[in-house]
Amino acid sequence: MAVTMFRKRLFLNSCFYLPSQNNIFSNFFSSTPDLYLAPVPSTKELDMVESQMKYLSQKPITQIQLRNVFGLFERSVDTGIIPSEPNCNFLFQVLTKNKEYKMAFSVYKRMTIHGVLSSYLSLSALVECLVHFCIPQLAMSVIGLILKHGYRVHVYVVNLILNGFCCGGLVVKAEDLLGEMDRNGVLLDRVSFNTLIKGFSREKKLSEAMSVKKRMECAKLDPDLVTYNVLMDGYFMVGQVDQAMVLWEEMRNRLEPDVIVYSTLINGFCSNGDIDRASEFFDEMLTRGVSPNNITYTCLIIGLCKKGKLDKTKTLFNDMIRRGIRPDVVTYTGMIGGLCELGKTEKAVELFHFMLEKGEELSVTTYNTLINGLCKVGLLDDAFRILELMAEKNMKADVVSYNMILKGLCGMGKVDGALKLFNSMKLNKNHAEPDSWTLTTLLQGLCKEGRLTKAEIISREMVKYKKLRDVGPYTVLIDAHLKMKNVKKAMCLWKEVFQLGLIPDSLIYGATIDGLCKCGLINMAKGFFMKMRTNGPTTSTFDYNTLMAALCREGSLEQARSLFKDLISGNCRPDVISYNVIIESAIKSGDIEFSNELLVDMQQMGLKPDAWTFSILINRFSKLGMMEEAKSVFDRMTACGFSPNVFDFDSLLKGFSAGGKTEEILELLHRMADSGVVIDDELTSTILMCICGIPEAENIVKLLPSFNQDISNSNGSSLSRNVLLTELQNRAAKLQTSTP
Repeated sequence: MAVTMFRKRLFLNSCFYLPSQNNIFSNFFSSTPDLYLAPVPSTKELDMVESQMKYLSQKPITQIQLRNVFGLFERSVDTGIIPSEPNCNFLFQVLTKNKEYKMAFSVYKRMTIHGVLSSYLSLSALVECLVHFCIPQLAMSVIGLILKHGYRVHVYVVNLILNGFCCGGLVVKAEDLLGEMDRNGVLLDRVSFNTLIKGFSREKKLSEAMSVKKRMECAKLDPDLVTYNVLMDGYFMVGQVDQAMVLWEEMRNRLEPDVIVYSTLINGFCSNGDIDRASEFFDEMLTRGVSPNNITYTCLIIGLCKKGKLDKTKTLFNDMIRRGIRPDVVTYTGMIGGLCELGKTEKAVELFHFMLEKGEELSVTTYNTLINGLCKVGLLDDAFRILELMAEKNMKADVVSYNMILKGLCGMGKVDGALKLFNSMKLNKNHAEPDSWTLTTLLQGLCKEGRLTKAEIISREMVKYKKLRDVGPYTVLIDAHLKMKNVKKAMCLWKEVFQLGLIPDSLIYGATIDGLCKCGLINMAKGFFMKMRTNGPTTSTFDYNTLMAALCREGSLEQARSLFKDLISGNCRPDVISYNVIIESAIKSGDIEFSNELLVDMQQMGLKPDAWTFSILINRFSKLGMMEEAKSVFDRMTACGFSPNVFDFDSLLKGFSAGGKTEEILELLHRMADSGVVIDDELTSTILMCICGIPEAENIVKLLPSFNQDISNSNGSSLSRNVLLTELQNRAAKLQTSTP
């Protein structure tokens, strides 16, 4: 069955023809070696050619030797002198082993044309070539050739193709191949399973990766350090530290961790902001006699630097030097980036100049990291000087360098300067050519200033010269038009997207859905949402939240709940905002029981209520007259460390006032004074309303606190007992004059 399937693939691929720009693959399987009769050169000529092949047996082989022998082979074949089958295969294998894939493939092509049979090692080398050229699908066809020649498929070949699929983002095809090989008797090894686990982890599909681990154990192959290292790294990447620690404990009971595993742990904790845990593992590895390497130190140094622990960073850096471990460009670049994130740009510049003085190797990334830091704090002149320094050092700035400066210019409102830089990038060959990100950033700056017409002119120009390669610029323009309620123009831009053959991404869908909701066109927004779910990219939690909030605003609470259920059961994970939207809609409709269930469910998912959650509950309970519940939520809010705002106090005061709760009003006013809340006009009005509604208000005023802020109400007088008393007297006088 398997042989038949692979032969079918072989037949299909024999008709495959790649475009001329990839002509090394032209007519890949189209030769018919069985019908071709190679010329028979003289014995003397063959001896001369094959004697030169002996250089390939020397070690080490230089690149010059490889090129010389390859050139000789090419000239020999062109003149009809074909080396022997073993020598042709040997040359192909040596070129592949030395990663000279283009030359190797050229040799293989000539071998097939002249009827030279490929050995098993050559077919394995062919798989390696095709994987290198990022076409693992064609590499699959080589398995058909292996079977056709009567060879058995070795696990090494399978692992090469598995790696090709995983690196190319085709992990599902890799999983299919693994299952197929397993069913057809290929003895898979740890490398096979680890490759697939790494593929799933790279795509953050950790549940699938863990399933492969279980399959690995069922195949009587115990997970090794690589298995655990890849899985822990994957869980750290998605912020699931507890799950990473479960694997760590499991691994420690089976295996002795090495420096690579410790480095992964330290990097994982640093990435998740837990420097103390990272430092603990660093100390543990030293205690266990595991010597840290450059990567270990670099991870911890960068982590400490980003947290602002510069003294510890310096100590660790010196310890690294003392142990004879030389910091590399990654170490220095990470430190520069960490200092920039802390806002210590001057320190970052000092470190940069220290690298220059010491003759350290600087990469484009190093320069870009500093340029980015300078741009973020508005030091654009200094950023330009770094760009000039790159030119002096013969370091060609890439498009990222220019994009960061252009973004800095737009961020500071210097859009004309950004336009000038953009034009220089287009016209000056010494500058990097602008990409879609450049255009997107520039259009954002123009639209922010209301220069939408200019943004459209530039966009059309880029389309005309075929420089627009993705939908980023269209996302900006569509968003800008929807903000101006120009829905017709936004839809015309969507039409252009499809006419240009561009593939819409989640950002353009998200911007459209959000814009349509704000325009009140909920049905159109739902249409785009459904199209996104069925044909487009994966919907995000943001898209769900946007549409749910819009549905709640228009009173379509059942539809919002239905969408929420779909969110929970789908691939997206609800966030705090998702729950806040539905909790508010539930309380608004009077379904208190459902809102309480949502709060419990929210906490079970590991989501903590935020300030908005508490504000929603306080406001809604107060409006419903459920003041005990509102007060309880208020107390929980402060216990969780959130500071109530004027909106929360205003809601409670109105609720207590409606219920005639004089003592609660006075208590709350004192808490407001103690907390130092800034009082605005609306809250001032609410306080006056509450006091005026209390019998014997003039006596109550004497019990009020004094608010320390020099905050004025709409009449320009500060809020105090005297102001309240005066206001009460004025209102009483008005009431008397209005009474018949």
